[in-house]
Amino acid sequence: MTARAYPPARARFGWILFDWSTQPFFTLVTTFIFAPYFTSAVVSNPAEGQALWGYATGFAGLCIALLSPFLGSVADASGPRKPWIALFGAFVFIGCAMLWLAVPGAPYAIAFGLLGYVIATLGAEFATVFNNAMMPTLAPPEKLGRLSGTGWAVGYVGGLISLIMALAFLATDPETGKTLLGRDPAFGLDAASRAGDRASGPFAALWFLIFVLPLFLFTPDIAKTGLSLRAAMADGLRSLRQAVRGLRDDKNLARFLLANMIYADGLAALFAFAGIYAAGVFGWGSTQIGVFGILLTVTATLGAWLGGKADDAFGPAPVIAVALCVLILASIGIVGTGRDVIFYVVPVVPADALAGLFTGTSERVYIALGLLIGLVAGPLQAASRTLLIRLSKPEKIGQNFGLFALSGKVTSFLGPTLVALVTGITASQRAGVAVLIAFFAIGLVLVLRVRR
Repeated sequence: MTARAYPPARARFGWILFDWSTQPFFTLVTTFIFAPYFTSAVVSNPAEGQALWGYATGFAGLCIALLSPFLGSVADASGPRKPWIALFGAFVFIGCAMLWLAVPGAPYAIAFGLLGYVIATLGAEFATVFNNAMMPTLAPPEKLGRLSGTGWAVGYVGGLISLIMALAFLATDPETGKTLLGRDPAFGLDAASRAGDRASGPFAALWFLIFVLPLFLFTPDIAKTGLSLRAAMADGLRSLRQAVRGLRDDKNLARFLLANMIYADGLAALFAFAGIYAAGVFGWGSTQIGVFGILLTVTATLGAWLGGKADDAFGPAPVIAVALCVLILASIGIVGTGRDVIFYVVPVVPADALAGLFTGTSERVYIALGLLIGLVAGPLQAASRTLLIRLSKPEKIGQNFGLFALSGKVTSFLGPTLVALVTGITASQRAGVAVLIAFFAIGLVLVLRVRR
């Protein structure tokens, strides 16, 4: 049998840069700069802001859950993935650019912020479905773990560099109006209206536009099947029905997708509220959250790289199980950490904001726990997509990545919505985040039953 030929290294380079191009949206917008700014400066109070952000995240997740499997099936039927990446890449660009309009106190500022966030989230997640489906054509099965882990690691490096740039030249401390370098924001941005924080959206948009280009230039696409779009949609819908029915016969794949559905929802919600939680509980501004984000991204990059090696050495399922155990323990610790308490019962002196960054014991404990989460987040996500490939038939890879996106998003409205509901009912951000521990625990029990 003739060995399958794979494209040259530049094809994998272009594919890997997709993660680099999209990560600033997740780093700057959803976690460390725009989300905390929106919930603390645009919305009247942090608890209300966390609730609104949770509902927006839940709505986006529901849309992704409903459409991702169908779109993946259409891509399998029609062939090429790049046109879909281009289409949804436009969503990323437009949604991120809209965030500039979320000016504190301006009419419709909340609406623009939430709508832009939802549009960009839909674009990034849908484009990722089609980018993931290109993986099996780029490297042999025994090297997919390394490819996937490298993609996540490079993405985190992109997020780290973009975060450093945003903190150094754009985002400002609300008290001083200065960037992390102690200077006025670049380009004459108005610190009083937090223009530097709002600029994180357009910055992420331009970053995506520039760095997604190598994917289109260097990475070969799947050949066309000859079907028209209408025929591909009909065939895709039919294939999707068959795939969903087929899960009854492939209990192993179904069990993994169910596990991914639960733990991916918990992880996405945990990252979505990390900066918001710190802003509300510890009173952190953009500078503190940004520095925390830099530290978190460094550990996430290291974790993704090491996770890829562990994936190839031990298989993806053990990597996933270890990551979930760490997430459970770290989340329990975070919920037990407040301004004046750590581990639920140990009282500590609250931090003095004038004494410097992270002077409080509770802040340092929160940072340490956050770094643990960053260390395992990349391996968890990278190993999940390689396990999906190992459990899938080659001709169903796009369809199964659609189901993978479905499993990662079908309840993605549930985690943020539960956080929002519990936060709203209790007026406590800590209580709201506590519900995510159950997501990781249930996911762990299920993934331990997956045969591989």
